[in-house]
Amino acid sequence: MRLSELRNHLREQLAGGESPALDADVLLCHVLGKPRSFLLAWPEFEVSAEQKAELAELITRRQAGEPVAHLTGQREFWALMLEVTSDTLIPRPDTEILVEAALTRLPQRPARVVDLGTGTGAIALSIKSERPADTVLAVEFNPAAAALARRNAERLDLQVEVREGSWLAPLAGLTFDMIVSNPPYIDAADPHLAEGDVRFEPLSALVAEDEGLADIRHIAAHAPAQLTAGGWLLVEHGWQQGEAVRHIFIDNGFEKVTTLRDYGGQDRVTLGCLPGREHA
Repeated sequence: MRLSELRNHLREQLAGGESPALDADVLLCHVLGKPRSFLLAWPEFEVSAEQKAELAELITRRQAGEPVAHLTGQREFWALMLEVTSDTLIPRPDTEILVEAALTRLPQRPARVVDLGTGTGAIALSIKSERPADTVLAVEFNPAAAALARRNAERLDLQVEVREGSWLAPLAGLTFDMIVSNPPYIDAADPHLAEGDVRFEPLSALVAEDEGLADIRHIAAHAPAQLTAGGWLLVEHGWQQGEAVRHIFIDNGFEKVTTLRDYGGQDRVTLGCLPGREHA
């Protein structure tokens, strides 16, 4: 079968999904081991029977709702190709808002940064890729996810130390110029947990008590003791939690508290500065 015909066939099979054309192309590129430009440049390419059989299996799994990132074992984030497994959240484009905000607020001098609940390592590795002189640490509670973050760091040749433990607990005695986190923030009763990709992601990385705010409260309460004067805390949260998270930050002594919106115009990242002279 010619590539152009197979491409159209796969799109038809995935019709009704969120992004059938994109999903079909990603799976095709994965099986062929080619960039997306190859699909456009070589429409007459003959796909082998073995490749068609592999695609058929992947399409069946995708039709059952399995995330494309799990089917291919990877996801691009901040121009970094990350290994992805079912042990972690799948990195999402909106989280790049947090990375952008972090980069614009870090001091010009080499800084110390920690990413809490790092998962794949997406946030920590993105910051390190842009600021190689910074000391970047990451913390992850799940040993399998921590091992995944270390593999991503090694493969990308980015020096990020990954420590295992709960939030700031493994960092006793250390201070940072910035703490960033994409913690669990979904309420256990949220009906969206039964929809889309999140059905295949670990609940421990998604759900928090106190209507999804428990982990954010914990981080905001303990962060001041391990931030330098003028240091920043940035957390990702749900689109309806902006006001609540701002109040949590203010109650814990943070200044210049603001909420940034994601690419869809929804509240997504709240940040605040510890009182003191801001970094130069």
